[in-house]
Amino acid sequence: MNVKLVTLAVLPLVILGGTVYYLLGPGTEFLQIGEPLPELTVENAEFKPNTIIVNVRNTGPDQVVIAQTDVNDRPWPATISPTNILNRLDTATIKLQNFQWIEGRPYQIGLTISDGTRFAYEVEAAALSPELSSEQLGLFAILGSYVGIVPVMIGLLWFPFMRSMRQEWFGFFLMLTAGLLVFLGLDAAVEALEVENIGGTFNQTVLMAIVIIFTFLILQTVTNKSITRNVEDGSLSSKVMLTSMLPLSYMIAFGIGLHNLGEGLAIGASVAIGQMALSKLLIVGFTIHNTTEGLAIIAPISKQQFKMRRLIKHLIVMGLIAGAPVIVGTWIGTYTYSPIASAIFLAIGAGAIFQVVYTILFLVRKDKSKGIFSVHNTVGLMIGLAVMYLTSLIA
Repeated sequence: MNVKLVTLAVLPLVILGGTVYYLLGPGTEFLQIGEPLPELTVENAEFKPNTIIVNVRNTGPDQVVIAQTDVNDRPWPATISPTNILNRLDTATIKLQNFQWIEGRPYQIGLTISDGTRFAYEVEAAALSPELSSEQLGLFAILGSYVGIVPVMIGLLWFPFMRSMRQEWFGFFLMLTAGLLVFLGLDAAVEALEVENIGGTFNQTVLMAIVIIFTFLILQTVTNKSITRNVEDGSLSSKVMLTSMLPLSYMIAFGIGLHNLGEGLAIGASVAIGQMALSKLLIVGFTIHNTTEGLAIIAPISKQQFKMRRLIKHLIVMGLIAGAPVIVGTWIGTYTYSPIASAIFLAIGAGAIFQVVYTILFLVRKDKSKGIFSVHNTVGLMIGLAVMYLTSLIA
C-alpha cells in the first residue's frame, strides 16, 4: 500500500489523539464548568427469605463509592460484591441479609455514596423471587405455551380458509399481513423505549434506533436475494408464489419470534418482582391477541401447493419458531433479568419485523396491475392495523 496514502489517513487520527490527551491532561481545569453528577442505576431487586438482593450499575461519568445502604430510610448493613468501588459502567451485587421483609409491603431501598448523594429504588409490593427448579421451569413453560405457542397455532388453522380465497385477494392478504406486522413492530419499538432502569449513559432512545436499523440492514442484506430474485416485473407471477413465499413466511415467523422473546423477557421480569398476577382473563387476552400472528405467517403461502404431510410439518415448525421464544424469554426474564438486554431484544424484534414488512411491500409493488395503494391493498393494511389494536385492548 502507498506509504503516502497511509500517512494521509493516519495523520488526522494522530492529531485527534494528541488533542484528546491535552484536554484530559493537567492545566485544562478551566474547561470544566461545574462538577459532573454521579448516577447509580438499580437494575433489579430480588427478595429471598430474610434477604434482599440488589443489582446496581454505575451509569455516571466518574467512579463512585457506595458508603451506606438503607431500607425505608433505616440504615441496614450489606455485603457488596465484588467491591463497593464502582468505575463507570461497573456493576455490583448488594445483599441486605437478616432483613425480615413482609410480602406485599412497599419498600424503598436507598444507596448512599461517599459524597452523601442518596439514590432510591422503589418496590411497590415485595414478593418472593422464584427459585430455579424443574417445577418452576415447567410452570413457566406452560405459561409461555398459552401466551405464545397455542395462539399462534390456532391462527395457523386459518390456512384452509385463506387457501379457498380467489387469486385477486392475494395482495389484500399480503397487505393485511403487513398491517399486522407494522403494529407488532411499533409495539416492540415502544416497549424497548419504555424499559426502565437502564440509565442515561446508554442513551436508550438512540441505542434502540441503532439496533433497529442494524437489524433491518443485516436481515435485508442476508435475505434480499432469496426473496426477490424470482420477482418478475409486472405482476406477482406463479413462479414467485412457488419459490419466494415459503421463505417469506419463515421470515415472518422469525421476526414474530424475536418480538415474542422480548415479550417473554418482560413477562418473566414482572413475575420475578411480583408485579404481574397473571389471571385467566389476562391469558385469554394474550391468546386472542397473538392468534393474529398465526394469520400473518400463513398469508404469503395461502396459494402455494403442498403435500399434506409437508404442509403440516412447515406449519408446526413456523408455529414453534414464532411462539416458543415466549417460553425462553420467560425463563430468562424470571431468573437472569437485565433491562438493557430486554430492551435490545425488543429492538431486534422490531427491526426484524420492519424488514419483513419492507419485503412484503416490495412484492406487492411488483404487482403493477394494482399497486400498493389500490383500494384492496389499502383496506387490507388498515384492517390489519385495526385488528391488532383492538385485540391488544383485550390483552
